Amino acid sequence: MLAGRAARTCALLALCLLGSGAQDFGPTRFICTSVPVDADMCAASVAAGGAEELRSNVLQLRETVLQQKETILSQKETIRELTTKLGRCESQSTLDSGPGEARSGGGRKQPGSGKNTMGDLSRTPAAETLSQLGQTLQSLKTRLENLEQYSRLNSSSQTNSLKDLLQSKIDDLERQVLSRVNTLEEGKGGPKNDTEERAKIESALTSLHQRISELEKGQKDNRPGDKFQLTFPLRTNYMYAKVKKSLPEMYAFTVCMWLKSSAAPGVGTPFSYAVPGQANELVLIEWGNNPMEILINDKVAKLPFVINDGKWHHICVTWTTRDGVWEAYQDGTQGGNGENLAPYHPIKPQGVLVLGQEQDTLGGGFDATQAFVGELAHFNIWDRKLTPGEVYNLATCSSKALSGNVIAWAESQIEIFGGATKWTFEACRQIN
Repeated sequence: MLAGRAARTCALLALCLLGSGAQDFGPTRFICTSVPVDADMCAASVAAGGAEELRSNVLQLRETVLQQKETILSQKETIRELTTKLGRCESQSTLDSGPGEARSGGGRKQPGSGKNTMGDLSRTPAAETLSQLGQTLQSLKTRLENLEQYSRLNSSSQTNSLKDLLQSKIDDLERQVLSRVNTLEEGKGGPKNDTEERAKIESALTSLHQRISELEKGQKDNRPGDKFQLTFPLRTNYMYAKVKKSLPEMYAFTVCMWLKSSAAPGVGTPFSYAVPGQANELVLIEWGNNPMEILINDKVAKLPFVINDGKWHHICVTWTTRDGVWEAYQDGTQGGNGENLAPYHPIKPQGVLVLGQEQDTLGGGFDATQAFVGELAHFNIWDRKLTPGEVYNLATCSSKALSGNVIAWAESQIEIFGGATKWTFEACRQIN
């Protein structure tokens, strides 16, 4: 009974305070004052001295609401301005990056992911882009050195004159890159100048690639089909090579190759073999700070290889399905072995064999962070376990060395994409 009266008293008091001129002051609170049953509610409230305090609270609340409204309007205006500026920036970015993306030749986006690693040759900041161009120039210089060695053997005056011309152009480009980097470091130059400078350098690089490729084509006609190497100078998701043949069903294998890399962290993925329903059927990968690993049907064994010192190394991995026994050789010497690696699982046929990238889907889904950076040669696969003597012959470039009976290293069996390059294999020449 008393509780009901108290509630009614609070309600009546609120009506008295707000009255017929009630306004929306935002959040409110009710204050209950105990008065006699027969007393006038509004008069009693005033007599109790609470009216002034309540009016003060109401006015304060009203002021707070007005301030919040002003803040919201101000924030809306700021958001509109930022949205407009962002739209202009995105529009300009699309115009700037369009030619570069078309030139890259891949544009591959990993399915099921918002991540697009096509931007490996970054458009911003400009200093990073120019640094990447500098690496490409170094790659071109290396190719010219190989052409110079070829010209010495063949004493072609035409080749020599072309080589000298290309060397001069590369030197000019290097000076341009260095000058541009110095300008950026001094705080000069703007986005427009950066775009124009980059366009000039990229145009010159394209021309150089074409000229050097023409020279290399002439060189290729005069060398054996297996005396070549692949070079992946940058960590991208569009440079790779594809072996034209697939693998048969195999219950044992030996895979061998020459590698040269100084990439860090991790040299990436020298090769990957994917089949329908299993992207990691057979993969060799060194990713991040992890040791190099061999994956068979997604099962993993860690390998004892240490190869990222910028020198050529010969590596082999053997495996048999019975008990999943494996062995690892570096430079002709066994350095590790184990068992229980995908036991009793035969390597499945009719897949895609890629050099330089790790596949997340059949023949694609490349991730730049897992790409191989360096040089690769004499990639061979056998459907049996090679003996230690046979592995040693391969590592020492012996005339007794065997070619793979499943995949044999041959220029006619390799397709290259995205700017990966080929030229004469040098590791065996250094050994001999």
